Amino acid sequence: MAKLVLGIGTSHTPMLNAQLQDWPRFVERDRGRSHLDKEGRETTYDNLVARAGPQIAPYLTEERMAESHATATRCMADITSLLESSRLDALIVVGDDQKELYFENNQPSVLIYYGETIRNVPRRPGQPGGDWYLRAAARYYEENVPRDFPVDSRLARHLIEALIDADFDIATANALADGMGEGHAFGFVHKRLMNGLALPIVPVFLNTYYPPNQPTPRRCYRLGQAIRRAVDSFAGDARIGIIASGGLSHFTVDEELDGIVVKALREKDAASLQALPRNKLNSGSSEIRNWICVAGAVESLDLDWVVYRPGYRTPAGTGTGLCFAAWH
Repeated sequence: MAKLVLGIGTSHTPMLNAQLQDWPRFVERDRGRSHLDKEGRETTYDNLVARAGPQIAPYLTEERMAESHATATRCMADITSLLESSRLDALIVVGDDQKELYFENNQPSVLIYYGETIRNVPRRPGQPGGDWYLRAAARYYEENVPRDFPVDSRLARHLIEALIDADFDIATANALADGMGEGHAFGFVHKRLMNGLALPIVPVFLNTYYPPNQPTPRRCYRLGQAIRRAVDSFAGDARIGIIASGGLSHFTVDEELDGIVVKALREKDAASLQALPRNKLNSGSSEIRNWICVAGAVESLDLDWVVYRPGYRTPAGTGTGLCFAAWH
């Protein structure tokens, strides 16, 4: 039977696509966006500045930003090396869609894509942002012409059937609408981590962001467990990997929340992951659900390494909890 042999977790923030010298410029975007505080309550950038603690300022120095940038760059290279050396036959990608493909008129809680390929298209022109930000955002996508990436459709169909048998209500898709392409959670894996590797994926979409049908942390963990059981029952001797794309906390960095997650990953503390407070898992921090799902899938694997940096980028404490991990 098939075997799950590799687990990966990775942040996918535009900070990882941007040049180091552009990190301080994220303040231009953060000043104008809506925010949630660490408890999931609506707030403003100015309020976050007023409430920011003294631990933030040291991270905004040129030296500390350079350290965080270098650490993240090294971790991404390590993930690429793992993908290249692990002899995988397919990679299950657990990511979220931020109204890139699915909207309020059709917002699945859990969706598995089973088409033969999934398309990545160039970033649409005319979207807002300074030149520096548009260059970073474009790195999720093809530069000039669309590209179709391979999907392991047979494995995807097996996962769908096995998860339905396990009482999960799975939405499905086998194609994208004309002119549409995969969202940034999946584009990051293809464009920034695979480095041209022709590895079929199985896209698993979790609605982490948008009420009213966000899956609970418990449901995400149990979904991961069910995915692993489904892989175990897949005919053949395929070597399968799984990756969580996104997170940790953002756009307000929450070191305490991230610390709970990282500690639970180190200790294989399923109860703590399943008990994470849902009010904290909103906005960008909602992508922690992708990690919870993968943690459920890799229970039988050993955590090789996990690296965390609080990626502050403004005096308001906005940014991303940068995290990367690997299980064998």
